[in-house]
Amino acid sequence: MKKALMAGAALSLMMTGSAWADITIAVAGPMTGQYASFGEQMKAGAEQAIADINEAGGVNGEMLKLEVGDDACDPKQAVAVANQFAGSGVVFVAGHFCSGSSIPASSVYAEEGIIQISPASTNPAFTDNRPGPGVYRVCGRDDQQGDVAGKFLVENFGDKKVAFVHDKTAYGKGLADATKAAYEAAGGKPALYEAYTAGEKDYTALVSKLKQEGVGVLYVGGYHTEAGLMARQMREQGMDTVLVSGDALVTDEYWAITGDAGEGTLMTFSPDPRKNEIAKPVVDKLLAAGKTAEGYALYTYAAIQAWKDAVETAGSTDYDPVVAALNDGTFSTVLGDLSFDDKGDVTLPGYVFYEWKDGKYDYLEQ
Repeated sequence: MKKALMAGAALSLMMTGSAWADITIAVAGPMTGQYASFGEQMKAGAEQAIADINEAGGVNGEMLKLEVGDDACDPKQAVAVANQFAGSGVVFVAGHFCSGSSIPASSVYAEEGIIQISPASTNPAFTDNRPGPGVYRVCGRDDQQGDVAGKFLVENFGDKKVAFVHDKTAYGKGLADATKAAYEAAGGKPALYEAYTAGEKDYTALVSKLKQEGVGVLYVGGYHTEAGLMARQMREQGMDTVLVSGDALVTDEYWAITGDAGEGTLMTFSPDPRKNEIAKPVVDKLLAAGKTAEGYALYTYAAIQAWKDAVETAGSTDYDPVVAALNDGTFSTVLGDLSFDDKGDVTLPGYVFYEWKDGKYDYLEQ
């Protein structure tokens, strides 16, 4: 299969404008489309990580070069990107963003002996059913996130009707289902559970139904674009319903969609890595360059840090020794010291709640 994939190398090189590198690694995510703000975060983190590593002498004396893959959060496009990476000699991928992309792409990486560390894919199946030992993530899981959110909803909104909606994606449905399960286990009774279609602009029919049902809290399993429209359209119908969601709202674009209607939106995300003292030099460099340090920029940076340290421990970029080093090591990163369990999940603190206020998100004050 490797020979068949070599045809993709020329296309990949044209996409990146680069020649063959000493060591070629990649970042993959939605560089275009409605979730492109997350691709921008990932690309910024990857570029800064490579710049810092090369400035310090590279990896085992070799310089790193970056390929960028745009999957637009589309599963078929993600597989095409993975095949292009395989054909152009990529040995490591920081990606993908959407679980629906990471999961099918992981089969290609496993077959081709490419290490994959996702900065952002939270669906449990990504690691529970991984097709090979070289699949990891430095973010948490939807069942962890859902457990925190479900209990929070019961404890803080026990007197309100809570509805759950999802966008039918691996990420959105997985997160909504995990949160709903935890909510019910804690004694909650959902007022509504429905799917919506991602990419639409008008959710007034759904909003009208929520209003008719007297829903006081709407939990959205999905991304910031649709959640933002729902928040705005609820306010337009005079509703004071609280919108609660997950880590796909960690982008300033959410407020750009909602305006003041986003005030009071709650979301779960891991502890903000920008607040880590060890991350400050990286954050300062990103901001000085006019790039974003929010969301998954530092998670992508950390994924590359972990891989780099594992390669240096292994003394090689070969798949098996690097996997062994990733499995056995503890890595100092901008997220803090991390290691991986036997599934490839990261051992880092779990999820906390944030609140949107005045166009920014920060830890929820309780």
